[in-house]
Amino acid sequence: MHTVLTRGNATVAYSLSVLACLTFCCFLSTVFLDSRTTAHVNTVKVLVKNVPDYGASREKHDLGFLTFDLETNLTSLFNWNVKQLFLYLTAEYKTPDSVLNQVVLWDKIILRGENSALDFKNMNTKYYFWDDGNGLKNNKNVSLYLSWNIIPNAGLLPTIRSLGSHIFKFPAEYSIASV
Repeated sequence: MHTVLTRGNATVAYSLSVLACLTFCCFLSTVFLDSRTTAHVNTVKVLVKNVPDYGASREKHDLGFLTFDLETNLTSLFNWNVKQLFLYLTAEYKTPDSVLNQVVLWDKIILRGENSALDFKNMNTKYYFWDDGNGLKNNKNVSLYLSWNIIPNAGLLPTIRSLGSHIFKFPAEYSIASV
């Protein structure tokens, strides 16, 4: 009565429907888990220089340098639905020209099975801390936050900020620029 192609099509369609339902159930099993944990970030050394921006208008802009300590244990974030974590350290600050400035200073990928208890001392930033003006000098309210994306097997890709932050200030004087 039915051809082989019709029966094959029905079998494949039914199998894909069952797999989609199972994937959705797997997603539901981890979507409501709390993926926050505390992270302790501390700045060790903070400098600010006024250097020319050779890529654009050659005006002088602020360039911040800092070393930091980072301690956190992310082991509790890993469950069966987590492939990897993408961590990044963000600095947020306010300037007279802009209410919110955000700069990613450092990042790291942690795969499932790797050591997820981090204890870094005297780390340098991975990316430049540029301000497109002179907003870093004598800025007294710069906040550092550790955030992460959970890369799942199935489901949403959440962005989560750690509990706890570190507030520091930049010096009131520029350091000698070596250009």
